Amino acid sequence: MNKPLRRIAIFCGLLVLALLIRDNWLQYVKADALREDPDNRRVLIARYATPRGDIIVDGKSITGHAETTSGDFKFKRTYKDGAMWAPVTGFVSQSYGATQLESIEDGILTGNDDRLFFRNTLDMLTGKPKEGGNVVTTLNAAAQKAAYDGLKKQGGKGAVAAIEPSTGKILALASYPSYDPSTIAGGSNADAEAWKKIDKKNNPDDPALNRALREVYPPGSTFKVVTAAAALENGLYTDADERTDSPLPWTMPGTTTQLKNEGNIPCKNATMRVALQYSCNTVFGKIGSQLGNDKMLEEAKKFGFDEQQFVPVRSSASVFSDDMNPSETALSSIGQFNTAATPLQMAMVASAVANNGTLMKPYMVDSLQAPNLDTLEKTEPQKMSEPLSAQNAQILQSMMETVVKDGTGKTAQIQGVTVGGKTGTAQHGENNSKNPYAWFISYAKVGDSAPVAVAVVVQDDNAVRENISGSGLAAPIAKSVMEAVIDSKK
Repeated sequence: MNKPLRRIAIFCGLLVLALLIRDNWLQYVKADALREDPDNRRVLIARYATPRGDIIVDGKSITGHAETTSGDFKFKRTYKDGAMWAPVTGFVSQSYGATQLESIEDGILTGNDDRLFFRNTLDMLTGKPKEGGNVVTTLNAAAQKAAYDGLKKQGGKGAVAAIEPSTGKILALASYPSYDPSTIAGGSNADAEAWKKIDKKNNPDDPALNRALREVYPPGSTFKVVTAAAALENGLYTDADERTDSPLPWTMPGTTTQLKNEGNIPCKNATMRVALQYSCNTVFGKIGSQLGNDKMLEEAKKFGFDEQQFVPVRSSASVFSDDMNPSETALSSIGQFNTAATPLQMAMVASAVANNGTLMKPYMVDSLQAPNLDTLEKTEPQKMSEPLSAQNAQILQSMMETVVKDGTGKTAQIQGVTVGGKTGTAQHGENNSKNPYAWFISYAKVGDSAPVAVAVVVQDDNAVRENISGSGLAAPIAKSVMEAVIDSKK
């Protein structure tokens, strides 16, 4: 072979080699990225070519599918009571992607999960169309309805989280205002108009915000349960009926500012039981200041503060700050200053107390199913931490039960059921200029078991300020959720 031909042959060989390398790069290295690229139309067409699997509550699907009448996509997602379930399901849309369970468990729901590979291959050989699997939740339909209906009746903004203390199963997760994911599931002009109404850029109420998981609020006096736990765990007080060293008035350390109580209530040297019953700021502010930032922070972290939760949907981290001075720690210990919490977090606080001091990791996916209903994965309850000893948890239970029996939480009483709770009214806005948040956290006990713990927050910007209270706005919702769970177990 002469020299020019040899050069041409080598050059052609290099071109073939480059093509082989490029082909293998695309097929093996970049395959997943190309398959998941949102601009890959073929992938999207394939995704909506078959019905999607369902999200299940109490053995019934809360999702479905419908055939489209135009366009490349054959099927779109539908939802039953979509606005009620949106904080659980999220949405899947031909135009706007997917969120929450619809996104996290997309592989199972579309049938593309690797665990379904063998089944999909068999179906392909037999000519059977591919099917999606199911996501079975821990949710209780009656509790969810009670939570959503209660928030809707109030008409403001708010959220509810309910947990089964012994396992960590999430029983209700409601947010209001909400939206119907069915209205944005397709790709029509109507879906685009519905999206505009949901998008927070156009709607300041932000109905797509999952307030139960993603919004943090000052917890107000509900945080006094954490402060009481810290006092017991650190031996500052060892009995609910031991008188505290709580002068009235009490001036916060390093300041000339007196910490105020709400109204003329018996807070001077009150026992912790009486202090929780009447919600004495002076008692719990002083306890937080005495314990100091480090010990208060340590106890808050045991309850889950300063850490995101994944249920598997991500929940924002609740906040208890470090590096605070004694007066800032005092304010934080009554749920003000920088302290902020999600409703899920405060349900976790009530859950740990009800479960004799053991906090179980919260979760809302019970299992993942193949299309033939075989279980692919099952969630097992998992201990997260132990914020209190069993003895101290029982002391705190007795205090929270006094709140409902004889204190600020009477509106949560349920006949024949032992209820423990704590109200809260949390100031917010510059110089507390805005209407406060109304809080209530609670648990219900039937015999020796506690089937449910609940946290409710309500924000009503239109209410008369003097009429806003945890007892008046939030506790009745918590009561209805607890009753729904108890009734469903009969």
